[in-house]
Amino acid sequence: MIALASGGWYVLNNPNAVNNLANLRQYIPQAAGQIGQGQFGQAGGYQGPYPSAPPAAQTPAQYASSHPAPPSPMFGGPALRIASFNIQVFGDSKRSKPYIMQTLATIIQNFQIVAIQEIRTQDDYFIDNFLRNYVNKNGRMYDKVIGPRLGRSNSKEQYAFIYDTAAIEVNPRMIYTVNDPDDLLHREPLVAMFRVRGLPPQEAFTFVLINTHTDPDETDTELDALAQVYQVVRRNSGGEDDIILLGDLNVDDQHLGQLGQLEGVRPVIRGAFTNTRQNAQYDNIVLHQLSTAEYSGRAGVFDVQKQYGLTIEQALQVSDHLPIWAEFSAYESATPGRVANRPGEVRAQ
Repeated sequence: MIALASGGWYVLNNPNAVNNLANLRQYIPQAAGQIGQGQFGQAGGYQGPYPSAPPAAQTPAQYASSHPAPPSPMFGGPALRIASFNIQVFGDSKRSKPYIMQTLATIIQNFQIVAIQEIRTQDDYFIDNFLRNYVNKNGRMYDKVIGPRLGRSNSKEQYAFIYDTAAIEVNPRMIYTVNDPDDLLHREPLVAMFRVRGLPPQEAFTFVLINTHTDPDETDTELDALAQVYQVVRRNSGGEDDIILLGDLNVDDQHLGQLGQLEGVRPVIRGAFTNTRQNAQYDNIVLHQLSTAEYSGRAGVFDVQKQYGLTIEQALQVSDHLPIWAEFSAYESATPGRVANRPGEVRAQ
């Protein structure tokens, strides 16, 4: 179990930053705990009924067995899928509905690591119980990294990373929440460094994830601030250049503000709806194309309704968002990631 604890403040200045982010700092706490053991493996499936389904409908388990998720290709070796999922108001109400929790568990088991947004509960053991009672019920070994409760209102939210310890390990000294002294972000991103397990360390894909959820009424300000966050995280990741920002951005891929103007930084979800009602794009995975050559080019939206044969009403009980995912080689690429900036563009460095 990964626990966030207190640490030190580091002043991180950037001459290319937005003026009121000039004093942006990182809060980098130390973490303690044991990392699960095992070899790099593939995701599993769902067990159990969906009680609210019509009598004539298939259960998610039956439907998934005849409509499996697309298999991972051999991308020069094993591959892994990194996902992001805004689980709408993930808290006590959903916990009271086991069929929703079971469906969420099987969704997570399709991926090696999932960035979760919108955890809303006062229960400090909510995610631990979700893992024990649902995700890991049949012998799986997923673990979590979870951040503090954040937000300006009384309704606080938490970020989390849920990851398969048979496939992924976390660097416990590289878990932190980015501080925002000018309060430009409603919920400061949660950052963590991970590495593929089961390969020689020098060959294993190592990467940093930035988990974020913007406020829909202030996306212009927040996306510009996230451009600075991306630069700060990259510059202070000990030479690691595989920096992946993912989450609920509340904009489509054409309106990423200064984040979308960083040299070489691009979204992988393009022209696709990411909400359950299939009429808007909110979620994305953003990475530096040259640096993260491990990206296989395969990415998409996991259609929960279609995958498990649910009605729209049932799918909306799970979340008003759909999971998004991107696929990466398990092997670290030797492609260098430092690039010069073009005129009028900001470099992601």
